[in-house]
Amino acid sequence: MVNLFDKDAKKHLSLHPYRATDLIEHHLIFERMAAKKTKYYVVWKGLNPGIYFSWEACSQQVSGVAGARYKSFPTKAEAEFALNQNPEFSISGNIKKKSKSTEKKKTGTPLSICIVVDAAWNSVQKDMEYQGIFFHTGKRIFHHGPLPNGTNNIGEFLAIVHALAYCKKQGLADMPIYSDSRNAIGWVHQKKCKTNLIRSPKTKLIFDLIDRAEHWLASHTFKNPILKWETEDWGENPADFGRK
Repeated sequence: MVNLFDKDAKKHLSLHPYRATDLIEHHLIFERMAAKKTKYYVVWKGLNPGIYFSWEACSQQVSGVAGARYKSFPTKAEAEFALNQNPEFSISGNIKKKSKSTEKKKTGTPLSICIVVDAAWNSVQKDMEYQGIFFHTGKRIFHHGPLPNGTNNIGEFLAIVHALAYCKKQGLADMPIYSDSRNAIGWVHQKKCKTNLIRSPKTKLIFDLIDRAEHWLASHTFKNPILKWETEDWGENPADFGRK
């Protein structure tokens, strides 16, 4: 489990047990005065549970993770305490849906230098294609398809893996990758395309690509943040094919 804070404060408290209450109170007051706008994000269930200093760092750990559990706290002392508790003590019931204005403030804006991917299903031709672009230049860096018998989520999954492989080859280890498919992001983190599409001679081509993508994920490591493109707040995904 990630621990981003030292334990000097706890050690100090253990040496002076009779002053513990006073020290904790003083510590909390000092933190609130020194960093009123600072928030500490506790991730109980995510890629790497722990405490994070910003929403951007927290979102990288919970985006696409089913049933992710996380919450912000005003001080690191409260965050450290909450991290070792049952999250239900800090989060009562299901996380309530934020208002649109609050959610937009929380999501902020997309990172300016990144890769954005998208997939599209052609309802007339019954095929799928995907592509990836540099957000900061608008330049297309890859495109694949049309592919028969695919789905949007499969296309998004393949596009993310394609982007990861591109970054690995180009030495872009820290380049963020955005997709608007939570399912595909989750599949990549799980290294498994959990599609309901049936494997058959008709779908052999698409499953050959899926198998290659899953093999790449199983045989490579990556550090690239894979993030959710917040369409409601930021507008249409720049890699969108414009078929809606």
